Amino acid sequence: MGRRVEGDGMPKDAAVEEFAGLVRALKARDGRSYEALGRRLSVSASTLHRYCSGATVPEEFAVVDRLALLCGADEEERRALEAAWTEADRARRRAASPAPTPVPAVSAAPESNPEPSAPEPGPGPAPDPTAPDPSAADPSAPEAPRARPRRGAPAPLLVAAAVALVVLALAAALLGHPTRTASAPAPASTAPGRTAAPLPFTWSIGSQLWEGGCGHTYLVDRAPRAVAPPPVAADSGAWAGTHGAVHGGEALVRITVQGRSPSDAVVLHALHVRVVDRAAPLPWNAYRMDNGCGGAVTPRHFAVDLDRPRPLARPVDGLDASGAKVRKIPAVSFPYKVTSSDPEELLVSARTAGCDCRWYLSLEWSAGGRTGTVRITDGGKPFRTSGTRGRPAYVHDSAEGRWITDSDSGQTG
Repeated sequence: MGRRVEGDGMPKDAAVEEFAGLVRALKARDGRSYEALGRRLSVSASTLHRYCSGATVPEEFAVVDRLALLCGADEEERRALEAAWTEADRARRRAASPAPTPVPAVSAAPESNPEPSAPEPGPGPAPDPTAPDPSAADPSAPEAPRARPRRGAPAPLLVAAAVALVVLALAAALLGHPTRTASAPAPASTAPGRTAAPLPFTWSIGSQLWEGGCGHTYLVDRAPRAVAPPPVAADSGAWAGTHGAVHGGEALVRITVQGRSPSDAVVLHALHVRVVDRAAPLPWNAYRMDNGCGGAVTPRHFAVDLDRPRPLARPVDGLDASGAKVRKIPAVSFPYKVTSSDPEELLVSARTAGCDCRWYLSLEWSAGGRTGTVRITDGGKPFRTSGTRGRPAYVHDSAEGRWITDSDSGQTG
C-alpha cells in the first residue's frame, strides 16, 4: 500500500497525471475493454483502470511497454511513455518515502545551544522569581547525562539531516521539470541529428486489398441479416470500418516506397514481421466478398505465416499468364534500391489459421551514411488477421439480395 500513489485524500502529482493521460490515450486508441486488455497484459481490469486514472503507478515499466506495443505505439511514443513513467515512479517513491520524518530533526539540530530546552518552562518568565529556574535546573541535572549522548548524537543527526537535504535537493531538481519531461523524449529523439532529419523517402500503405481485386474474406460479429452486401473493392475500407470487420485467414498489405531524389538512392535492406498479440481465432461469421474469381497475373509478394513462432517475410515469385507463355516475375530480393523516379511496391500476404494475430512490419533502410528502421502499421494500430477455420461462411446471393451459406451456394469454401 505504501508503494502506491493514490487519490485517497492525497493530491496527485503532475507527473502521475501526465503518465496516466498517456496510458488512457493508448487504451482509447486500442478500443478494447479493460478486461480484454488486462488479459493480454496479465493484470486485472481494476489494476489497468487504476493505471489509467492515475490512482496507481506500475512498479515496472515492462507492463506499460507491453501495452504500448499491443496498441501499436511507435518508438517515439514508447520513449515518451517511458520518460513519463520514470517521472511518475519518482513521484510515487517520494510519496511513499518516510523522508519527511527526519526533517523535524533538522529543526531540533540547533542543539549547539541546549538552553532552548529550558525556555519551555520559560513561557512563565512573567513570574519574576528566577529561583525556579535553578530549581528547574536541578531536575535537569539528572538530564545532564542525557545531554552528553546528545553531544555524541550529532553524528546520526547530521547524517539524517544530510540525507534529508539530499532528498529535498533531489525533489527540487525533479520538480523543476515534472510535466516537461514527458514531452522531453520528443527533443531527446531529435537530439541525435539523424532522427531530426526527414526520411530520405516516402512510404504509404494499402491495407484493404483483395486478391485479384475481387476475392477476400472478412470476419464480422453480426448475423447475416445485419450485414450489408459486399462493396466494390475500392470501398472495402469503409465497409470494413462500418462493420468492425477483421481480415479472415489472409491480409494483403501493399507498401509503396519512393525516394526523394532521382539520383541519391535509398537502399532497403530487410522487412521484418513483429507479432504483438496472439489470441484464439475470433468466433465470428465469415463473409466472402466474391463467389470465386481469379486473375491472369499473380503478383510477386512476401509470404508471412503468422502461425509460426517467429514469422518471416519470405519473398515469392509472381506469375504472368496473360500472354501465350507463362512468365515468372522475380521476387523482390534485398537489398533493393529506390529513387524518386524508380519507386517500389512491396506486397505482403499474411496468413493464419490458428490465431487472432495483431502484427506490424519493420522496414530497414540506409541512405547517405544514415540508417534507420520504419515501423509500418495500419494508421498507427497493428494490422489484424484472424483464422476462419470452423466458422460459418457466407456468400452474397445478388439475385435474392441476401447472404447465404456456402453449402446453399454450392461452394466448398
